[in-house]
Amino acid sequence: MRILLVSSYLPFPLFSGGHIRLYNIIKRLSEKNHEVTLVCEMRPNQTAQDVAEVAKICKFVFTVPRKKQWSMKNILQSGFSKNAFLITGHTNERMQEKIATLLQEHNYHLIHAETSYIVQNIPATNIPIILIEHNIEYLVYERFVKNVPFILRPLLRIDVNKLRRYEEVLWKQATYIVTVSEKEKQIIGLPNISVVPNGVDTKIFQVKKDLLITNKSQISILFIGDFKWVQNRDSARWIIDDIYPKIGEYFQHARKISLWIVGKNIPNGIKNVSDDQTIIFDEDTQKSTERIFSDADVLLAPIRIGGGTQYKILEAMASGTPVITTPLGIEGIDAIDEKEVLVGQTSQDLARLTAKVIEDEGLYKSVAINARTFIEKNYTWEIVVEKLEAVYKKVVPL
Repeated sequence: MRILLVSSYLPFPLFSGGHIRLYNIIKRLSEKNHEVTLVCEMRPNQTAQDVAEVAKICKFVFTVPRKKQWSMKNILQSGFSKNAFLITGHTNERMQEKIATLLQEHNYHLIHAETSYIVQNIPATNIPIILIEHNIEYLVYERFVKNVPFILRPLLRIDVNKLRRYEEVLWKQATYIVTVSEKEKQIIGLPNISVVPNGVDTKIFQVKKDLLITNKSQISILFIGDFKWVQNRDSARWIIDDIYPKIGEYFQHARKISLWIVGKNIPNGIKNVSDDQTIIFDEDTQKSTERIFSDADVLLAPIRIGGGTQYKILEAMASGTPVITTPLGIEGIDAIDEKEVLVGQTSQDLARLTAKVIEDEGLYKSVAINARTFIEKNYTWEIVVEKLEAVYKKVVPL
């Protein structure tokens, strides 16, 4: 098929879940002889070399500069219009012009729109549009608003309501919708919708050779994330404030533990919240993501804001690194508690489960091995792209 793929981001380097997903999907679509033309926004810190890397897996790549989201112009435009702040920031005249030209010059089978807040740049067309929803965006922002100072909530709720109306109208207009989890599918509640989950490159992420843990004197508890996202900032703060101190109570006279927090641009409000010397902040690691998961003993991922499928959890499972998380953390992942992951609701639950899997070598091994098997059966990129192709064929039967 000839696919016009419109995205709110250039999917390289692979520094976030969205980049990882889109890059791997395009790569495997191209390997299956689909022709992908990518039109996307490009951030100021991305380079011509990044574009060249993506061009290796596309028929054509066209980029437009990403507008600065937090500007007075965007704030005022959003305040005095029906558009939500997120939509205003991603409305791009250069992108609109480029897409219109491509639609005039080429005969595409379908338009693949990566995220709802880019669709306003696509002109009216008879070509089928498949909308990919990584999250229900208004719900992400709604959860965020609940945690801001009370005085700001009324203003921010106006913007959330704008975003909700935009998304609900867009869902009805799209030819077909793809979500990454069953929960988002149920929220949208339309018949023309399928789940295409996130995936893992199981050739890169391999189970660590040594699954022995009871004889280790030093235990590394990992949290990893992109700190531009509110859900990761919230999780890290929750771990430092409440969960990690409780974990420490289980090991007062036993093995040494450390909390390894990995991610770029960790806010000072997180780094300065504790003077515990066993908390290690790693903003400039030279290790690959697969090496990080291999070196860590467990992944602690207490997600309580956000949606979609968490890449950190899928990658840890593929690496044989036991995952301790919340129900929201495995939303969209049909893993079984105490078989492939460990799930807790409260800080005390999460601390207890972390200590339990570290102390019980049989549990540690079984969770690690079961998680890897689960990923191989359900979440490889090959399986993911087969599901996406099935959606394409529903829309454009060839």
